[in-house]
Formats: sequence, C-alpha cells, structure tokens
Amino acid sequence: MNRRDFMQVAGKGASALMLAQIPIFGRSVSAEALLIPGLDVAVKKRLADAALNAAKSKGASYADVRIGRYLNQFIITRENKVQNIINTESYGVGVRVIVDGCWGFAAVGDAKTEADLAKAAEKAVAMAKANVLLSDEPVQLAPQKGFGEISWKTPIQKNAFEIPIKEKVDLLMDVNGAAMTNGANFVNSQFFFVNEQKYFASTDGSYIDQDIHRQWPGFTVTVIDPKSGKFETRDALSAPVGMGYEYLQVNPSDKITGITNRYNKGYDMLEDVVAAAKQAKQKLTAKSVEAGKYDLILDPSHTWLTIHESVGHPLELDRVLGYEANFAGTSFATLDKWKSKSFNYGSTQVDLFADKTQVGSLGAVGYDDEGVQTKRWDLVKDGTLVNYMAIRDQVHILGEKESQGCAYADSWGTVQFQRMANVSLAAGKEPLSVDEMIKDVKKGIYIIGDSSYSIDQQRYNFQFSGQLAYEIKDGQIVGMLKDVAYQSNTQEFWNSCVKVCDERDFRLGGSFFDGKGQPIQSNAVSHGSATARFNGVNVINTGRKI
Repeated sequence: MNRRDFMQVAGKGASALMLAQIPIFGRSVSAEALLIPGLDVAVKKRLADAALNAAKSKGASYADVRIGRYLNQFIITRENKVQNIINTESYGVGVRVIVDGCWGFAAVGDAKTEADLAKAAEKAVAMAKANVLLSDEPVQLAPQKGFGEISWKTPIQKNAFEIPIKEKVDLLMDVNGAAMTNGANFVNSQFFFVNEQKYFASTDGSYIDQDIHRQWPGFTVTVIDPKSGKFETRDALSAPVGMGYEYLQVNPSDKITGITNRYNKGYDMLEDVVAAAKQAKQKLTAKSVEAGKYDLILDPSHTWLTIHESVGHPLELDRVLGYEANFAGTSFATLDKWKSKSFNYGSTQVDLFADKTQVGSLGAVGYDDEGVQTKRWDLVKDGTLVNYMAIRDQVHILGEKESQGCAYADSWGTVQFQRMANVSLAAGKEPLSVDEMIKDVKKGIYIIGDSSYSIDQQRYNFQFSGQLAYEIKDGQIVGMLKDVAYQSNTQEFWNSCVKVCDERDFRLGGSFFDGKGQPIQSNAVSHGSATARFNGVNVINTGRKI
C-alpha cells in the first residue's frame, strides 16, 4: 500500500472520527488467500493450553490467550479508475497474565507450535514480575465463569470475501458512472471489508472461537460551479455494519426512500450516489443559514456522531478515571455525578443504552476479549446518569461484581482494554413519524448525515455539522440551507431533546475506525437512534468570504 492510498483511506476514517490507525498492516496476500481456512479449533485449543499451562507453571494466578487471524480487503476507486486493491492477512498470538497482582503481556506473530506459545507466556510472566516494582495496588479482577468450548459468528448471509473482486469493482464503477452522469465533476468510492477470526482461552475455563465480519461502503461526490470555481460535496449516507455482502444487495421492499435516503435492511449505493450528485449541485445555490436559535430535527445518519462524542466517549470509565488524559481527554461525567444518583444528563425523553448484542452493529460479538458474554445495559435512564462502560479490572470501582463485556484489542499483538460498546438513543415509546415531528416546528432545521465536528477535552462543549440541511418554516420543509453548524454543551443539548420517533425509524450509524489508547488502537462501533428533535439549539453560519 503506497502513501497516497494510505492517506486516502485514512482520510475516510478521519472524516467520520479521529482516526488512530488503520489495522491493515499485515502481510499482503491475494484475494484467494483470504478464503483459506485458518487453524482448526482443536489445534487452537492445544496451542492455547500450552500457553496457559506455561503461565501457571511460572507463577501466574490468571492467564488468557488470544489467537487471532485478521483479514482485510480495501477497494479504492476514482471516476473510471481503480486506484488500489488491498488484501492483507495478520496472524499471531497474545498472552496476558496476572502475577503477584500485576498484569503482564507478550505477543508473537506466526506462532504455530506449542513451544512458541509457551515462550510467549513465559515472556508475559516476566513482564508482570517486572511490573510489580511499579505497582501501587493489585489488580482486582471481577470473577468470570468459564464457558467451556463455544463458538459465535456474525450472522451473515454472504461472505464479502467470497464475492469476486470483479463484481465489487463493477459495482463501484457503476456508482462512479452514475455520479458523473448526474452532474458530479469528481467522485471516489471504496469498500472496506474486515474479518476477525479470534480464539480466546483462559484459566477460567473458556475456549471461545469467534468469526466476526464488518464492512463499510462509501463515496464522496464533488460538484463544481464552472463560473465561480466554488464546489460542494456530499458523502455517502451509508452506515458501516456488522453484516455480509447482502447489505449491498437490496430488495425494493427492504428500503425506505425519500429525502433522507434512509435504509432499513440494506444499502442501495447506486440510488444514494444519484441523490448525492443532485444534492451536491443544489448545495451550490442553497441559501446560507442565518445564525440564531432553531429547533433541530436530526436524522440518525447524523445523530450517531453526536452520540459517539458526547455520550460514548465521556461514559468510558477509564476516561472518567483520567487514564486517557494524555490522549483525547477526560470526561465531565465524573464519579461524583454518578454517585449522586440524580445527575441530569438529559431530558426525560432521553434513554441511552450500551449494547454489544445488536444484530448488524459493528460492535456485536458473542463474547468480549476477556471472555465475558456480551449484553445490554442502561447508561442514562429518563435523563439521569446511571452507569458507565467498564471491564473486569474496573467494575469493582462501581461496586459491581460482573464485567459489562466491553474489552477489545484490535489485533493479536495489542493488549485488550476498555473500549466503547455500541451506544444508542432509545426510540420513543409512542408512535411518531418524521413528518409528524416536523409539522409543529415553527423555525427549524432538518440535518442529515455527519460531517465536521469539534469537542473539548472533557467531552462537553461541542460543534457539529451535517451533509445536508433543510430549512423548516411553519411545519414545512421549504428549501436547502448551507453553512450550517450547531453549538452546545452535552448537558444543555440532551436536555433540549423533546421528541424521539418510534422504533420504526430506528437506524444505526457508526465509526469503522475509532481511535483510542497509547499505543493507539482502532475500534469499530455503532450508534443507533430514531429521528430526534432538539429545541432552541444555537446554530452558527460557517461560511467564509474569500
């Protein structure tokens, strides 16, 4: 992968979230090699036992082993050219241990023999013993039952890696062609496909084999005004998902069409790119917004990012505790607010929950990277802060005896730590359509899709913009706006939430590349909501005169 293509791929991730790194740096392989089966489960169990036994014999009170095979395929195009096709495979083993109350970790690539894994375990034990000299207090690991031998797979219908490269390239070429035919001057499009084959074993008695799939189709169209030289863009409104290739093969009955290009069960990339080209052209002549207070109607394709930044990150317990202070900040949602049992995070319309089991989501797995079975739990209930996201060595701080199952490592060579679960805004309980929500808005803006954002180090004061914005007057959408961004703080914003559409409108968005930690790791996470209304939010004009 050359630098130009890396920067293009990296730019796609960074446009949605702060991109830490793209986990593709395994060895380059052919597309056919991605379909070669990995190690047999019985072989992985034998290798894992070698590491567990070696760790215990050297004094470990606890040990876990992760045998990982990570497959990636990225296809990148522009107009009528394929810029790159990237296939990578990475295989190795990570061993984590506790000795005398301290963690130790070691990893080795291409580990194929029991001796390889035993050696890794011995290195992890040696690391833990060295860490004892620096330890202030021993690790308090929440108890975890062993599950024996068990497996879990993303419920896909079609493995994207089995679809011929030509078929995928042809689809992207059709997408690019449709954009150019409908007025785009430039267009780039891409597919990102990931398969994590992960085997976890621990001294608790678990042997868990998981096969995890996710993908992200996307594009950007650009339209230029030939007279002024000004340009506008519109990115895809696709959601990255934990699904198979069936996501891109949509039946007409499976989708909801209209102004928002909303999709339920699948994503029609061709329909979206045609709309994008037309909407980017409309943006050239759209009215520039007048700054002021507006009622905002936020589509789930936009809201996911606001949830991610103002709810997901500040409710990660390690961030609350200051562990991430050196990279991307801390959190305003400190423990004293949670302990009060009355901290007002939002209005009574706001129920925010974490869920590692949502079908089709990026973060859906059966078990986390500590062997904990995943679940759903409340973070904010009726507007009140009630919980955080935590893992086995953190939950004692919350007085809990069971991990919430949100530990993750982005490769066999990185140590698992607390990562954000899927975090979503619950749909409204009463039937409510988008049209019904809009009809009593006197002065408002309907925002669709995610774009730029900024948020402070405590995840409190922020600014967000979208792909598309429409002016609402007296209950009617009257035209497109541009230069729209809204500013608020987390508590003020969520307290301005007055209505949420019902479950029929609930959709997932998400981040394929969410960066955190030092050394930096990348996580994939979804955020869902139905369309929601926020009253009296400050809107600014971002236009610049040249």
